[in-house]
Amino acid sequence: MSSRLTDNVNSRYFEAANHMRPKWKKHKVIAYVESYDDIYFWRDVLTEFETPELGFEIVLPSRNNLNRGKKSAITNNLGSRLGTSMIACVDADLDYMMQGATQGSRQIVNNPYIIHTYTYAIENYQCYAPSLHQVCVMSTLNDRQIFDFEAFLKIYSEIIYDLYVWSIWLYRTEQAHEMPITTFCNLTALHRLNIHNPEESLENLRRTVNRKVAYLQHNFPKAKGKIQPLKQELETLGLKPGNTYLYIQGHHLMDNIVMELLNPVCTLLRRAREKEIRQNAVHAQQQDNELASYKHSCADIDQMLRRNTGYKTAAQYQQIRQAVTSLIQLINKTTDTTAGSTTQPPTQP
Repeated sequence: MSSRLTDNVNSRYFEAANHMRPKWKKHKVIAYVESYDDIYFWRDVLTEFETPELGFEIVLPSRNNLNRGKKSAITNNLGSRLGTSMIACVDADLDYMMQGATQGSRQIVNNPYIIHTYTYAIENYQCYAPSLHQVCVMSTLNDRQIFDFEAFLKIYSEIIYDLYVWSIWLYRTEQAHEMPITTFCNLTALHRLNIHNPEESLENLRRTVNRKVAYLQHNFPKAKGKIQPLKQELETLGLKPGNTYLYIQGHHLMDNIVMELLNPVCTLLRRAREKEIRQNAVHAQQQDNELASYKHSCADIDQMLRRNTGYKTAAQYQQIRQAVTSLIQLINKTTDTTAGSTTQPPTQP
C-alpha cells in the first residue's frame, strides 16, 4: 500500500472491507499501537473481548516506515479517521491527567475510538507492585519473599505525591518549563538504594522532594487554594497518594526504581537457591548437573518484567476493560448488520 493511500485510509475503508465479507466471518477491527513492545500488551487486553462475530488485528501505524509513538498512532489526522473498524490503543502519558487542557489530551479523553492505559504507560502495569514477587519467582524459581515491594512502592508514592500534583498543575497552567518531566524524574530517582536498608534512600528522597515542594509553594503563590481541589479531581481519575508510581513516566519507574529493586533481590534469591543445591548435592557431579540445570531454567529479569501480566487486578486495568466494553457497545450499535449476502459458511465439497 503506498504511503499516499495509507494516509487516506480511515475506519470507513475497513468498514467497507467488512461489508464485503460473508456474514459468517468476523467483523475485524484494526487496532493501531505505538511500538513493537505494545503489541503483546494490547493483544492480551483485546483477546478477552473477541467473539465469533468480532475480532481485532493489532498493527503499527505504518508498515512502510519506522515511525513509532503516540504521535504516529493518533496524529496526522488519524484521530478523525478512527471509527468502528479502526481504533488506536496508546499510552496515556500525562494526557489523561491533563483532562483536555491540550489538544493531544482532548483526543485521548474525548475520542471513544482511542483506548488508553489510564496509567502513564504500559511499563507502569508491568511494574504493578503486587505482581513483582511473581516476577522474581519467574526469574529465579525461588518463591521465598525477602522484600516487600508493595510496602516500598506505597511509601515511595506517598513521598512523591505532592510533587506529582504540582507537576500536573504546572503542565495544566502552561508552566511546564518550571519543572519538565525530565526534572521530575531526576528529583524522584532513588540513589544508593540498599534493599537491606531502603529507609535511608527513601528519607533522602523525602528531603529532596520536600525542598522542591517548598520552593514551588514560595514561587507560585497563585497556586494557593488550587492544589487541594486539584488533588480531589485527580483522585476521581484514580490517583491516590499510595499509587502515584502508576502515573509517573513508565520508563523512569521501570529502569530507575523497579529494576533497582529487582536486580539485588533476584541476585539474593539465586544465590540462596544455588547454596541449597550445593548443600544437598550428594557428590560433585550431581552438584554441577543441578547447578547447570538451575542456571539454564532461570530467566532474564528484564524479560520477565516485560512479560508480566500480574496487573489485571489493578483498578486502572479495569478502567481499560470498561473502555473496551463501551467501545464494543458502540461498534455493535453502529455497525451495519448487512455485512454480506452469505449467511452461513460454505459447505465442504
